[in-house]
Amino acid sequence: MTNFIINKFIDKKYNVEDPRTRKQFGVLSGVAGIICNTVLFLAKLFVGVVTSSIAVGADAFNNLADAGSSIVTLVCFKMAENPADKKHPFGHGRIEYISGLIISVAIIITGLGFIKSSVEKIFSPEDVRLDITSLIILVLSLCLKLWMSLFNTKLGKILRSSAMKATAADCLIDVVATTAIVLSMIFTYFTNISIDAYVGVLVSGFIIFTGITMLNESLNPLLGTAPDPDLISKINKLVLSYEHVVGVHELMVHNYGPTKSIISLHVEMPSNVDIIKLHEIIDTIENRLKKEFNCQAIIHLDPIVVDDEFVNEIRRKISEMVKLIHPKARVCDLRIVQGYTFSKIIFDLFIPYDLDSKDEEIISSLERSIKVIDSSYECIVNIKREYYDIQTDKEEN
Repeated sequence: MTNFIINKFIDKKYNVEDPRTRKQFGVLSGVAGIICNTVLFLAKLFVGVVTSSIAVGADAFNNLADAGSSIVTLVCFKMAENPADKKHPFGHGRIEYISGLIISVAIIITGLGFIKSSVEKIFSPEDVRLDITSLIILVLSLCLKLWMSLFNTKLGKILRSSAMKATAADCLIDVVATTAIVLSMIFTYFTNISIDAYVGVLVSGFIIFTGITMLNESLNPLLGTAPDPDLISKINKLVLSYEHVVGVHELMVHNYGPTKSIISLHVEMPSNVDIIKLHEIIDTIENRLKKEFNCQAIIHLDPIVVDDEFVNEIRRKISEMVKLIHPKARVCDLRIVQGYTFSKIIFDLFIPYDLDSKDEEIISSLERSIKVIDSSYECIVNIKREYYDIQTDKEEN
């Protein structure tokens, strides 16, 4: 059914990186959500009135909120298609994340409203009446919501869209909630014990919990999260495969929506190679990264001395020192500035985020250790925290 709908309303040769294609999927998801949720709201509202069930009423208005969320999804995907402009030079792709954020907030508000109504009904209970028509309507609505969850899950996977994944999760919540309501009504029918208000509390609590979870998932890409380690590994492998690339560090991925990313990184290259040749290699790598990862790539060249035994020995000794600080710590961009009375050893020290030691303590320890090698050395260390644990030097591969 889902494949039929996709083939019917989406261009056969679609490209998920194309903003126009993403808009088509967003419109499809939004229109389907508006129609289905409006039908479910009216059906459950009827059942809620007939049976006097607060739980069914809560579920009905939750579907109404879902219809509103579908409108938000529709509008946001249309806005995300807008091209880059002077005020938004990286496009409008992050609007998709805002869509997921709005849906999450709507879910939480709905849950809070109905947990209040459910608690009130615990202290002022009403009889819940069950009839076969109401039961059939609820079961059919459950099936429809299950299909909507599967439908949006597939669209979310195709587009890698957090907004559609949030919609799919919300639909799954409704499936669980409606199932609980149906079971509680059957239980009340056979035992004459009303648990409707208590089920309403549980359903509302589940709605709030899921809304908070989805809110966190929607906020993360807006705040900025570490990229997929697999992506980092692939980028490192590609860059290190080129001639004269000795090492990679300070690799960062900036996300401006599902279809817009900027990659920046530093590469270490021999200082004794012609700069024109190195520049051509850098240009080639940037173009290949753009082609293979659909991103804008910016590479900074760090020239390092590789043909001086004295410098190489100093690098080796300092690398051994930093391994005592942390096994994953590493030295990059090391250079030595020779003077008449003292020499400066300058380098970047990359350490993992899970290292608790303060930067000042690490620097003091290194300065003392380097003085042991030669008291005339001055140590200038730039400490940087690294969020990935991937081999980034050819010597390590």
